[in-house]
Amino acid sequence: MKIASWNVNGVRAAFRNGLPEWLAEEAPDILCLQETKAAPAELPDEIRAPLDYQGLWHSGERAGYSGVAILWKKPPLWTLEGMGLPEIDREGRVLTIELESFFLVNAYFPNSGEGGIRLPFKLEFCEWMMKFLKNLERRGKPVIVCGDFNIAHRPIDIHDFEKNANHSGCLPPERAWMDSLLEAGFIDVFRHHCQEGGHYTWWSYFAGERENNMGWRIDYFVCSGQLADRVRCSHRSQVMGSDHCPIVLEVC
Repeated sequence: MKIASWNVNGVRAAFRNGLPEWLAEEAPDILCLQETKAAPAELPDEIRAPLDYQGLWHSGERAGYSGVAILWKKPPLWTLEGMGLPEIDREGRVLTIELESFFLVNAYFPNSGEGGIRLPFKLEFCEWMMKFLKNLERRGKPVIVCGDFNIAHRPIDIHDFEKNANHSGCLPPERAWMDSLLEAGFIDVFRHHCQEGGHYTWWSYFAGERENNMGWRIDYFVCSGQLADRVRCSHRSQVMGSDHCPIVLEVC
């Protein structure tokens, strides 16, 4: 099975900038989108259900902000919007589906904001996410969570760690939460198999940053430890259309 995840930074713009062509070529069984910035009722059919995909969309109350979607070829056994906490769910950040062998969670983690202004909210989201993932595991299946975590976990995950160590997405409490997630038995799939630097998933729109690979790795596939030897994650860094690139998980 192939699962793709992509922060598209606006699904309408992504469809104008090559998402349908990439989707046809990549042909994932499941596509998870973050930062869709659209309510499903506002979208034409060719965006809401492209090619031979159907899916589920979860948008925030604030127009043009946040939003996630999961598109599939084969319908899941069960779906859930949100995590059961209204102040989080109203921002449209989490979707979950149950498949035969595992649960899949698509998440768009909050940005902690300039000066860490939203850091308390982000940490609340993170702690609630930890409980949510553990509760899913207790239902008897492993869990895969993917999406834009808005966290560069380790110095190897960012182009210039010293310069950015006190910036949003690289703050010590954010990185410490990632530590706790892995200590709880979850696996960062990409890092489980690759310890090389220079692998990023987001680049600023400032001139030259993507061309010179001055990026951050903030998009992840994380899974229950029992899946570690069955999964591989790769980045599609050459795919344009957003300030993020797609990431792809192969499950065998």
